[in-house]
Amino acid sequence: MNIAFVNATRKWGGVKSWTLAFAERLCSFGHDVHIYGRQPAFVEAAVKAVGHGRQVSFGADLNPRAIAFFMSEFRRHATDIVCVNVGKDLATAGIAARIMGIPVIQRIGLPEDIPYRLKTRLLHRLIRPAFLCPCRFIAEGFTRSLPYITPEDVHTVLNGKTATDHTLVAHAPRRLIATQQLNPDKGHDTLLRALARIVTPFECHIVGTGSAETRLKELAASLGIADRVVWHGFRPDVASLLEQSDIFLLASHSEGLPNTLLEGMATGLLPLPRDVGGVGEVIPADLTRWMLPRDADDEAFAARIEEALNLPAPDLLRLRERAREACRQTFDLTTCTRELETWLQHIIDTRHK
Repeated sequence: MNIAFVNATRKWGGVKSWTLAFAERLCSFGHDVHIYGRQPAFVEAAVKAVGHGRQVSFGADLNPRAIAFFMSEFRRHATDIVCVNVGKDLATAGIAARIMGIPVIQRIGLPEDIPYRLKTRLLHRLIRPAFLCPCRFIAEGFTRSLPYITPEDVHTVLNGKTATDHTLVAHAPRRLIATQQLNPDKGHDTLLRALARIVTPFECHIVGTGSAETRLKELAASLGIADRVVWHGFRPDVASLLEQSDIFLLASHSEGLPNTLLEGMATGLLPLPRDVGGVGEVIPADLTRWMLPRDADDEAFAARIEEALNLPAPDLLRLRERAREACRQTFDLTTCTRELETWLQHIIDTRHK
């Protein structure tokens, strides 16, 4: 297959990480992949991942120049299928593909990613894309948010990760880590208040930046735990920090299927997440007792974290290995990419009948 991925967003996000991971694996399967984007960092990463990345000026929706550009690119590369995001890419690359009779996939990252508007409905009616979601929670929410979309229009393929094979070590004191963006909806304030209740020694590593960063650092200082929390900011080597940790924390108030959680589990960390979004779809049955209710407060988080911190090393390592095994069994990147590959080929074959 000749596959084009198009992303018009300005900032880095989970869909870009998804695109690069799956595109690289599709290339390894022998497919030709071309990636188009607005953000320079994303385009550079695409070149490294698949050998092709093209920066695009999308302009306004239905921009004739952008549509003509994509038609030229799709013709030049004999593109078989186009995968777009939820922004201007549908109204430019999606239009170009429709004119040329190329099937379009639109990836949906959150249940209400696309507002119910007349313009969107008309675009969907014209382009007739198939929709791809990374978990059942998002697929079900998406079909509810746009009444004209049927379940048959939507396909689910879990985000994929590759489990590490490094030897797991239980650290003393135990190392906690959270790698979500420092925005209010990610619940870091709940985690900090929970940590202030804990008497067992620990280190907590917080990775990322965001609008709440200053406020959260001030909160940690006011709670008297500034000396036990390490703020790493943006780090390109998150994987190495995960490998040096024991327990993964996720207190988000809302999520789709959080990449950060999958990365933590793939690295062999015991997950302590809030039960939001598609989290329950990837936590194995024997680890669900470590998952907190959606409305869990700082007291509930403190109790669960304290319990995890006090696990004997052999028990902690067994649970951590179980989390890593769940990656291999449920959301292995190669397996998920094969599933995506089969579905894309089905879409192409069906559209050409």
